[in-house]
This record gives sequence, C-alpha cells and structure tokens, in this order.
Amino acid sequence: MTKPVLLETGPMMALITSQLAEAFTVHTLPDAGPARDAMLAKVAPDVVALCTGGHTGVKSDAAMLARFPKLRVIGNFGVGYDSIDVVTAAKRGIIVTNTPDVLSEEVADTALGLLLNTVREFGRAENYLRSGAWATQGDYQLTRGSLRDRTLGMVGMGRIGQAIAKRVAAFGVPVVYFSRSKKADVAFPYYSNLVEMAKAVDTLMVITPGGPETKNMINAEVLSALGKRGVLINVARGTVVDEPALMAALRNGTIEAAGLDVFWNEPNINPEWLSVPNVTLLPHVGSASIHTRNGMGQLTADNLVAYAKGAVPKTPVAETPFKGW
Repeated sequence: MTKPVLLETGPMMALITSQLAEAFTVHTLPDAGPARDAMLAKVAPDVVALCTGGHTGVKSDAAMLARFPKLRVIGNFGVGYDSIDVVTAAKRGIIVTNTPDVLSEEVADTALGLLLNTVREFGRAENYLRSGAWATQGDYQLTRGSLRDRTLGMVGMGRIGQAIAKRVAAFGVPVVYFSRSKKADVAFPYYSNLVEMAKAVDTLMVITPGGPETKNMINAEVLSALGKRGVLINVARGTVVDEPALMAALRNGTIEAAGLDVFWNEPNINPEWLSVPNVTLLPHVGSASIHTRNGMGQLTADNLVAYAKGAVPKTPVAETPFKGW
C-alpha cells in the first residue's frame, strides 16, 4: 500500500526522520535554490503532512500552505509555533501540533542559569580566571548585582513561566507577573499593565510566545520603567524585544544588564551585541540537552504518525483542536 507523503521543511534529527519513514514517504526540503523549487513543484500536490520547526528557517505562511492542497497535519518541533500561520491552518481544517511540557523544566533551568550568570557575572568571572588575571591582578571585582535584593516580574505565565517562577521563588525572590489574563491557579500577584509592573520590579523575565501580538513588547518605555537597576532576561523569542532600544538602554545606563538566549535574525545576530559588556549571550540553548531534545523529537514524531494511523494526535495547539481526520 502506498504511504502518505510527508515533507520535512529542513533537516530533522534522526530520531524523528527514522520514525516518520516507517509511516510516510518522506521528502526533505533543501535550503534554497533550484533544487528546493523543483522538489516543491514535484511533491507539494501530494503532501498530507509537514514536519517543521523554527530552526528550519522556512515559514509556513499562507502562501506556503497554499502549495499543499491535501495538507492535513503540521508537526512543529518546539513549543513555539509562531512560524506557522495557524489562522490559515484552522480555516482549512489543518491540525497543527507542537511539543509542550517536555521542554518546560529544561528551559526553566536555563532561564534561572541565565539570570544568575547575568546578575553575578559568572561568565566574565570565569574568563578572568582563564586569562590568568586572578593570579596577577587579584580577586575579581565585587558584582553590583545580586538576587538578594531583587523582585522579579514574569512577562508570561504559561507552563514554562510557572516552572521558572517556582524556581525563582525557591531562591527567596519575590515574584509577580504580567500576562494577557490572570491565571486562576497562580498565586503570584498579577499585573494587567506591563509598564506598571516594570515600575514595580527591577528584574524582568520574558517567556511569552512570539508573533505579531508580542513583537517589540519590551520596548524603550518598558525598559525606562524598569530603571537603572533593571535586569532583563529573554528566553522567549527575539522578536519580543526591541533590540535597538535594548542595546541603547544597556549602553546609556537606562538599565543595568541583560541576558539573552534569543535574538532577531538568529543565528545571524547583530554583531554589535559582541561589544556590549553588560549583556550575557547564549546561542538559543534553552531546551538544548540530548535528554530534552529527544523528548521533543519523539513527541513530534508521535503527533505526525498519529495521522498515518488514524489516531488522535497527542498535542494539537489550541487554535486547531482535533475533531477527527
């Protein structure tokens, strides 16, 4: 019996591809050029499933989705799915799935590590030791920052946000939060206005979805409200932060420091970041452990194979609830 056709929008981990190949005829889209166009023209009319992720660099927008008349399911490798036009998918009855929960704890660990490194300058302190300066110049400078006298404002309080808040609270740091609506099962104080929360705290932790609704949410006004002792940590999406405004705020002392795991146009980040001394930079490693990426890969494969088996996908996104194939 002929297998249904699936297209990977870029190279996927072997764990995913090997399982998909058992249930589908799998094609992997080249990055660019004539080979990419030729493959799309050849396979698009028969594709019923897409396997994608923010790391592939291919946006599944309305124009892209229009090329697949038989498309039924999109499996997204990652919890964030801002690269997929879910509005168009929902109108066409296409199920979009993602990988929540399996990465929440790992990203929360990373967020806390980035916060500590940013406030206490551990990365710079290690470089000081490695350079030989400790032996020749004496102890590393006392850090201005500490968690001991801070209040943290969470920008977003979903699954990962709650995991981060739990860790921060365990450190004895007061936590408040801003989100689109108050969470009935969250006890931390709630702010309905982001600027007002920024005025009330000195540390912001950003963990919101990307997309048009949150683009440049952290702007010059928010950073000014955060103030001179302010620390910004972004483990959400690069688009959530107005990068020129943040860079200016760091250079002119509007805020004290920042820690970034995500950027505009990553991995081709603005090279000016490398010359800003009071920012800690990570190459989008929030969920990047073998353990967690394997869990994400397995869930991605499970969601897509469910279509081939006529089964219920494990984690359809809210905008495209499963109502049957």
